[in-house]
Amino acid sequence: MIPMYPYYSYETRCKKVPITFPPQHQDTQPGLEYLMSPVPISDNPEYKGSGKLAGKVAIITGGDSGIGRAVAIGFAKEGADLAIVYLYERTDAEATRKMVEDYGRSCLLIEGDLRQPAFSKEVVTRTLAMYGRLDVLVLNQGVQFPQESILDISDEQLENTYRTNIFPHFYMTKAALPCLKPGSSIISTASVTAYAGAPLLVDYSSTKGAIVSFTRSLSLQLVGKGIRVNAVAPGPIWTPLIVSSYSAEYVKTFGLETPMKRAGQPFELAPTYVYLASEDSSFVTGQVLHVNGGVMTET
Repeated sequence: MIPMYPYYSYETRCKKVPITFPPQHQDTQPGLEYLMSPVPISDNPEYKGSGKLAGKVAIITGGDSGIGRAVAIGFAKEGADLAIVYLYERTDAEATRKMVEDYGRSCLLIEGDLRQPAFSKEVVTRTLAMYGRLDVLVLNQGVQFPQESILDISDEQLENTYRTNIFPHFYMTKAALPCLKPGSSIISTASVTAYAGAPLLVDYSSTKGAIVSFTRSLSLQLVGKGIRVNAVAPGPIWTPLIVSSYSAEYVKTFGLETPMKRAGQPFELAPTYVYLASEDSSFVTGQVLHVNGGVMTET
C-alpha cells in the first residue's frame, strides 16, 4: 500500500511541484531500504494485474529493494513466480518475498555475489529446480560511487563498478540462455546517465552505456531464437542506491533537476518492465524505454 506521502496523490505526482527528501546517508552500499525515510514506494494499489505473465517464471537480480522490488510486485500481480537475487540485504529481501506471496505467487530468495561467474549458474540451477522453467531475466543489479574527478576513481572502484554493473549481464545471460525458449524476454536496467552523462559518475555512466550496447547487440543475436532483449533507462529514482552513494546534503535536492521537479518512485517503473516481459511488446526488441520525469535523450 502506498503510504501517505506527497506521491500518494496522482494529481500531486503529475504537477510540476518540487518534492524533496529529508537529508540522510548510509555508509554501506548497496543500501538498505528499510532504513530509508521515507521508505520508497514499491506497490501501487491502483495497478490491477490481468494475467499478462500467468504461468511465467522470472529471475530479478537486485530484486530485494528499489526498482527490483517494484518489478517483483508488478510481475507477481500479473501472475509470475519469481527468483530474487540479492547480495546481503536479507531483511529487505524477506520483505519483498512477503509482498510477492501476498499476491499469491511464489518467491525464491537467492543470496550471493553476482560478481562471481559461478554464482550465476547456481542462480539458474536453483530457479529451475524450484520451478522447472525460466521465461524472463531481469538484470537490475548495480552500484555507483560518485567522484568529483576521474583522478579519484581508484583501480579498485573501477573494477568493482564494472564487475557489478555489466559483467553479470554476461554471466547471467550465458547461464540462462540454454533454458530460454521462444517468447522469452531479457530486460536490463540502464540509466538516463548513459545518454545525458553525469559528471560525478563517469565509471557508473559508462557501464550503463555498455548495457545499452549489450542490449542492442544481444537483441540482434537472439532475434532468430524468438528471444527479445530490451532495457529500461530510469531517471532519478528514490532507492537505497541513492542514500548509500550520495551525501545527506545531496539527497535533499535529489531529482529536482528533472522537468517534473521530483524523483520518481519505484512503482512508477514497474509497468514498463511488465510491458517488456509480456506479449504486449511482442514486436519490440533492441530498444531502451525511458522513464525519467521528462528528461529529453537521444536514443
